[in-house]
Amino acid sequence: MEEDSVYVVDTSVVIEKAISKFIKEGKIKGKILIPKAVAAELENQANKGLEIGFLGLEELQELQQLKSENIEIDFVGDRPNLGQIIHSKRGGEIDSLIKDIAYSEGATLITADRVQAESAKAFGIEVMFIELKITKDKLDIETFFDDTTMSVHLKEGCVAMAKKGKPGEWSLQKVSNEPLDGKRISEMAKEVVENSRIDPKAFIEISRRGSTIVQYHNYRIVIVKPPVADGWEITAVKPIKKLDLNYYNLPKEIENRVKAAAKGILVAGETGSGKSTFSQALAEYYNSVGSIVKTVESPRDLQLSEGITQYSKSFTTSEEMHDILFLSRPDYIIFDEIRDTPDFKLYVDLRLAGSNCLGVIHSASPINAVQRFISRIDTGMIPSVIDTVLFIEKGDVKKVLTLGILVKVPEGMTEADLARPVVVVKDFVSNKVEFEIYSYGEQTVVVPVAKGKKVSPVNELAAKQIKKELSHYSEDVKVEFLDGRNVRVYMPESKIARVIGKQGKNIEELEKKLGVRIDVQELIPDRAGESLEYDIKETKKYVVFYIDKPNLLVDVFVGGGFLFSATSSKKGEIKVNIRSKLGKAVTEAIDSKKKIELRVG
Repeated sequence: MEEDSVYVVDTSVVIEKAISKFIKEGKIKGKILIPKAVAAELENQANKGLEIGFLGLEELQELQQLKSENIEIDFVGDRPNLGQIIHSKRGGEIDSLIKDIAYSEGATLITADRVQAESAKAFGIEVMFIELKITKDKLDIETFFDDTTMSVHLKEGCVAMAKKGKPGEWSLQKVSNEPLDGKRISEMAKEVVENSRIDPKAFIEISRRGSTIVQYHNYRIVIVKPPVADGWEITAVKPIKKLDLNYYNLPKEIENRVKAAAKGILVAGETGSGKSTFSQALAEYYNSVGSIVKTVESPRDLQLSEGITQYSKSFTTSEEMHDILFLSRPDYIIFDEIRDTPDFKLYVDLRLAGSNCLGVIHSASPINAVQRFISRIDTGMIPSVIDTVLFIEKGDVKKVLTLGILVKVPEGMTEADLARPVVVVKDFVSNKVEFEIYSYGEQTVVVPVAKGKKVSPVNELAAKQIKKELSHYSEDVKVEFLDGRNVRVYMPESKIARVIGKQGKNIEELEKKLGVRIDVQELIPDRAGESLEYDIKETKKYVVFYIDKPNLLVDVFVGGGFLFSATSSKKGEIKVNIRSKLGKAVTEAIDSKKKIELRVG
């Protein structure tokens, strides 16, 4: 190039730091024009906390340091307005401003954006298209990994730590001798972002103010920085082994259900339990038998064969993903993983439309995975959406639940007219019912089915419902279950008549509604711990306390310390034998004038 050549750079090459590199290599000499639109776009990205914005601003600073007799740097053009910046991605407003400057100046446009390059050529602008290449085969963060490393955790001011082993059987180990400072971690973060923009096998899934999520080859890398975190932090996760379905050695009946019978599967488990690894194995099985398999991920981190298409929710809306999946009609959809309400809605829509879906979901227990759907879908529709729950623990399938619906009287109730739609949750292996899900009053409840108990677990829930119903009459209500069908309710005497109603009408309606028989009695105020007035008398055989309250449990304290408990007689007396240890302690307290206190027990 001639020294008097004029160049215009766009945002893409500034972010990739290609111009400073070309200047140092002597490939560019002359006047370099930087549109103010480029600087404005970079500032906007940096203000949002996006890494690419900071990378671009660093490049502009570097270019200022490279000014010389052969290199002239000028900022030109008008600064774009907010609307142009906001719509730069979709409408190409910033790109258009840059092309206008290159055209009017008769300059060569330097870009790494192929669309921008082809568009500029159409305007008759000379273009230098830079096809970016990866400069390093291995990222710095990869040096912390070996064949047994599941994840690496880097935190500013701390030594690097790594989880080594396999799901459910790992240990946390140091992988650096010295603590890492913020500068070292930020440099690794920038390297990850820079290479992800160039490498066709890598992509930035999510970029927000303070956090960036990158899928780099088979590494999922999460970068967090202040102010979201109290310091720079990088977490990188890598699958250590790709398994097939045979590895899990599933019982034949479970294997058959998973392979063919199940249509709405949830793969549940705690973090790091091996949910995604199992889902990968199942996806590969479906693909191997000639089924069309597609995944919905955010980020895309499943390691799958080329024949399986992986969609990212990060780059599209739920509505667009919905349309893509319905129109492409895959045989199986792997949803990794279901997190927020739009995810649940998309999974439900796909299932109700007849798609075979496997959803990965965080859950502390198998039934909790089902419970996360309850607030988002009508109870009666749950079995139409979910028919099988596979709970993964330490890399193995520990439990399988199946769901169905029946119209029946819920467990623990007896009245035939209380029958309702009940979602029955069974253990697949034993075929025993473990939970029932149904509407009770105004709420949907999940009730464990009693195993050999006389009183149903539904009683606790029923007690709350009874108290809620009676709160219209009195706030002071206590409920005691005598057995599965009989309840005793305690409330102030002044409120009892209203609860029972004329000729028992109110209580009959409540009994019919709740399916139990209710006995209402007077509530004796709870006076536990209340001090009692008493008289004391010594006879030849006894020390006698007189409290004038019959059949009352009383605690006796001497010198502030508990001595014994006793129940007063019909005459309100408490007798203590003088020759007993307690009697001697009481008489000694009387003689030494220690404080003796009686309290309601």
